Amino acid sequence: MVKVLFVCLGNICRSPTAEGVLRKLVRERQLEHHFEIDSAGTHAYHVGEPPDERAQAACARRGIDISRLSGRKAIASDIERFDYILAMDRENYENLLNICPP
Repeated sequence: MVKVLFVCLGNICRSPTAEGVLRKLVRERQLEHHFEIDSAGTHAYHVGEPPDERAQAACARRGIDISRLSGRKAIASDIERFDYILAMDRENYENLLNICPP
């Protein structure tokens, strides 16, 4: 199983959108049993909150439902758990390096 994590700052716009897009692509190809897909934020601003309404609307226009996702903060064990961690920008990449286990 390939484990993919998308990471942005608050986990309410970019990373849940990316998670939703990849989930849709994987589902369309009937590959769900080959992937674990998640998203997180480098800050705890929006833990437990749903994705931003604008992100939900943009996804919905493309047939992607991210309404059931909720924000969570990336943790050190994510670094070890996921095969691919995609940071949405350099700041998020650097924030991930700060929590990276030795």
